[in-house]
Amino acid sequence: MKISDIRVRLLQKEENKMRAVASMTIEDCFVIHDIRIIEGTKGNFIAMPSRKIANGEYKDICHPIDTETRNSIEAQILEAYDRELSKS
Repeated sequence: MKISDIRVRLLQKEENKMRAVASMTIEDCFVIHDIRIIEGTKGNFIAMPSRKIANGEYKDICHPIDTETRNSIEAQILEAYDRELSKS
């Protein structure tokens, strides 16, 4: 899988831990919007798009199947986030 584009929109730093929202294009033909970049106690991490279900829990709408893919996606998105931060 080749990620062909990542776009990051920085958010104002407020009381919540969400720092940015990203969109990722895969192989110039499929895009995933609303990937959240969140500040955690052990550093930044990503959260895939999700929706609230009837019992109040949140379920991912889309997500990587294996750890290797998830780590690759997360690393590339966080690199794009760092680049965007350095511009501002």
